[in-house]
Amino acid sequence: MKRIGLLNRHLSALTSSLGHMDEIVLADAGLPMPDGVPVIDLAIVPGLPRFMDVLAALRLELVVEGAVWAEEASPDLAASLASEMDAWTEMTGKPIATQMLCHEAFKARTAKARAIIRTGEVTPYANVILISGVAF
Repeated sequence: MKRIGLLNRHLSALTSSLGHMDEIVLADAGLPMPDGVPVIDLAIVPGLPRFMDVLAALRLELVVEGAVWAEEASPDLAASLASEMDAWTEMTGKPIATQMLCHEAFKARTAKARAIIRTGEVTPYANVILISGVAF
């Protein structure tokens, strides 16, 4: 058993398998799942696990160089995502480019993701595409 980092074997295997520019999606409970994209379903009940908690946990093992979320996200959610990206930058020393897309374009882009991680989050538009970076 791992002592630190991601304990969930599926998340740990996913983060270990990513290459530069691979995309993964961290999703709320309602985001449609495109055919053919593997889903790591963490949802237990509405609200568990929380989107931001899983995002913070991914920061322990993942280098990210970009993040994309929906324009329709509330100002509070967008600010939380931007703050998390700032924390990620501070932890890794690597800046993260952020982008916003309309929700329809966001959903279409999820079809090329390596995987989708579904949380129990029920906040509208609590979804982010993370673009893998390199550790060097």
